[in-house]
Amino acid sequence: MPSLAHENLLRAAGHRLIAGIDEAGRGPLAGPVSVAAVVLPEKYRHKLLNDSKQLNHATRELLYEELTQDDRIRWHSVMIGVADIDRVNILQATWLGMRRCALELDPRPCAALIDGRPVRDFPLHHVALVKGDSLSYSIAAASIIAKVSRDRLMVQMAQQYPGYGFEVHKGYPTPAHQAALKKLGPCPEHRRSFSPVAQMQLDLGM
Repeated sequence: MPSLAHENLLRAAGHRLIAGIDEAGRGPLAGPVSVAAVVLPEKYRHKLLNDSKQLNHATRELLYEELTQDDRIRWHSVMIGVADIDRVNILQATWLGMRRCALELDPRPCAALIDGRPVRDFPLHHVALVKGDSLSYSIAAASIIAKVSRDRLMVQMAQQYPGYGFEVHKGYPTPAHQAALKKLGPCPEHRRSFSPVAQMQLDLGM
């Protein structure tokens, strides 16, 4: 289970406000990548908070409401859309979202804990933690907000682009999604730079 151990190490080094940052949606064939940053109170504890991938839908929704409605918690989330993903690639788009979250969070944090690898040109002191969403409460909270925000958006997108099943698979390359893509061709929210979508365009002569 996550803890505040990594946050406390940064506080011991003199950093007062520490944000946890995580993303959701790097792997899908459609939709944006979602990034969130969260600053928790110093002695925050929660018996359910964990990596969003380890939680069911109902628990993620419950935690999202708790985190975003708690006046002690500061958070910010951004979506980096398909145009930017196709322009700069998914890694660079994710990093763009992480930098933007750090700079737009109010008050601005002094340091950040980031899930995964170090982020190039990040504007703050940061520590990258592989599987950080299972180690740090702050990163776990960010993973919840990023995931639920994106899932809700994909459900809305399913109404705009029916037939793809976005409300079910959220844009991930499931067999059902790939079958719909083959039948309907890509919609404006599909990532043309991803090879399955690019190949489908070639196959369909688009």
